[in-house]
Amino acid sequence: MTALRRERLAAGFARLVVGLRFLLLPAWIAAAVAATLGLPGLGSGEPLPLGGLVPRDSDALATGERAARLFSVPLTTDTVVVQRDPDGLSAEAQERVVERAIAATQQEAAGGEEIVLALPVVNTLEQVPASRERGTTAVTYLWVSPSSSLSEQVDLADDYAGEISGPDDGLVGVTGPAPARWQQFEEIDGALAIVEAGTVALIALVVGLTFRSIGAPLLVLFVSGIAFLISSRLVPWVGDALDASVPQEVEPLVVALTLGIATDYSVFFLSACRRRLASGEDRVEAAERSAANVAPIVATAGLIVVAGTAALLAGELEFFRAFGPALALTAAVALAVSLTLVPACLAIFGRLVFWPRLRLGERRADWDGRPSPARHALARFVTSPPVAALVALVCIGLLVLAATGLSRTELAFRLINGLPAGTEERRAAAAAGTGFAPGIIAPTVVLVEGSGVAGRTEELARLQESLGEETGVAGVIGPGSLPDERPRDVFLADGMDAARFAVVLDSGPLGSEAIENLDRLDGRLPELLEAAGLNEAEAALTGQTAVARDTVEAVVGSSERVGAVVLAVNFVLLALFLRALVAPLYLLAASLLSVAATLGLTTYVFQGLLGHEDLTYYVPFAAGVLLISLGSDYNVFVVGRIWQEARRTDLREAIAVAAPRASQAISVAGIALAFSFAMLGVIPLDGFREFAFMMAAGVLIETFLVRSLLIPALVSL
Repeated sequence: MTALRRERLAAGFARLVVGLRFLLLPAWIAAAVAATLGLPGLGSGEPLPLGGLVPRDSDALATGERAARLFSVPLTTDTVVVQRDPDGLSAEAQERVVERAIAATQQEAAGGEEIVLALPVVNTLEQVPASRERGTTAVTYLWVSPSSSLSEQVDLADDYAGEISGPDDGLVGVTGPAPARWQQFEEIDGALAIVEAGTVALIALVVGLTFRSIGAPLLVLFVSGIAFLISSRLVPWVGDALDASVPQEVEPLVVALTLGIATDYSVFFLSACRRRLASGEDRVEAAERSAANVAPIVATAGLIVVAGTAALLAGELEFFRAFGPALALTAAVALAVSLTLVPACLAIFGRLVFWPRLRLGERRADWDGRPSPARHALARFVTSPPVAALVALVCIGLLVLAATGLSRTELAFRLINGLPAGTEERRAAAAAGTGFAPGIIAPTVVLVEGSGVAGRTEELARLQESLGEETGVAGVIGPGSLPDERPRDVFLADGMDAARFAVVLDSGPLGSEAIENLDRLDGRLPELLEAAGLNEAEAALTGQTAVARDTVEAVVGSSERVGAVVLAVNFVLLALFLRALVAPLYLLAASLLSVAATLGLTTYVFQGLLGHEDLTYYVPFAAGVLLISLGSDYNVFVVGRIWQEARRTDLREAIAVAAPRASQAISVAGIALAFSFAMLGVIPLDGFREFAFMMAAGVLIETFLVRSLLIPALVSL
């Protein structure tokens, strides 16, 4: 498509939008009202279950399924009730722990359809050699029907814990991945209103101060509100139509993305229109010419964000496959509303949008104005080859320095440790770890399979001893560890062809240290089997730590595939928009370096400054995809203006004119977008705070370092 034809299409689109302004305004309002009244809202269903957080082809899950067929008594669960008295649980209290578990199990066996199995373990017996205490702590593992929803599972555990009411029972609470998952949702739900109100207030402040008016922030918030009301109802409706689960946790991201994108695009329309109104153009002409100038850039930028977020569909986890379409649809709605409703409102209200500070004859370096002589001279100086080379080297050096934090990045499944310190789930996990060892809330199961292996007691005893000596292992419960009256098939299969061990790790079972130790143990299993005399047997791992390891590996693998899709889509759209092949390559390279620097900086802050052991496994992946897409968003804004100016003059002059011209609008848009994502940090979960920091820092780096300095320097060179 030639530049002239594209300009004609843009002008035609602008005339159409402005001409239909009195229809578009009530139409979008009606659409928002209809969506609100007629469609289900976000948060109306269950949080995505634990199964959606792990890969479907997980080896650990497959091993767990085999173990379930071989043994009638399960060993892995995601719900635990913890009791602890630092002064010691009385003999009567310990008896009640066992009696209560037996009663709950018998009730299910009699048709109560409550808890399938309750298995108590008390640290009076030396089952975990590394236990720091004796007789102080009891944990009861709970299994419920697989058909139970997450909320039903948590309710059953709470009901069970509610029966522990004796003054010397020492109830601490319910913990485990399932209760932690539910508590995460509760924390999100409780903070969502603050996130929404805070984001609205910050955007109103930034836009109001920038345009020194009351109408501009009101227009931005009106457009953002329309987009949010529609997208927040359309997303679950489309999910239901496609029979796809939309997790409740998507709502905070919908808020941030909708308000951020709508504000970004509105700012560019407002900046373009403001100067035209100040120069004396009437409101209809100013709105139409501004839309013709800005709409192609906004449309291209918006499509890049839509395509980039949709690329999450290429991920392995249901978690990402649910988030991808939801965020893509959110971005598409925000784009459609911004492209049509903002020009329509500007054509209707004109100077009222910029009341009370807009004056005729006012000159500003916006989209269609020339920068001041001083700024133009400075831009000419910076774009000279020696200075541009120095600027590029300094920028790249700073980004590379920040990116060095990547070598220290550790990923983990922070379901429990990511909760606020005072939550019941975290307190109960800490109490269990003090009484036994941190891994007691989710032991790792070693499944050994081989012909007649269950009858080889001496070899199994040697293997159990060897497992207990491995790095990171606090203790092993296996054949012979429990009294003779316990069920035989806890550790030895009735068919005699399988045995298993419960390995308690000395670190949190979902943390990076546990995953690293488990990976080491997995590699050592063939050697340990051989040393124990079980050469012909095979061993595999299952349990929460093994599942967490598979999940982290799946995310790393997905990042390569999804990243390739995102980069390919971005390259194609940038190449089509800029009508160039070389420029998109170094623009995307700059975006990748910016994302690496942001992740490295996030690692330094959270793992270094704040002392976290690791980062939440999905944060670098999800934030990286968004940052690359939004980085290309700003590429279009900056380089698109340079390319437009370069059609009329030489490249160096085009950079000197276009870069300062766009800098104010880009700065305002970047700050507003950074604030939108930063407000997610209000949610008291480590995952959201890491995501909020990474997105806010990444957007600011893109805005003030990469797009304002590095990209103009690279274009000049």
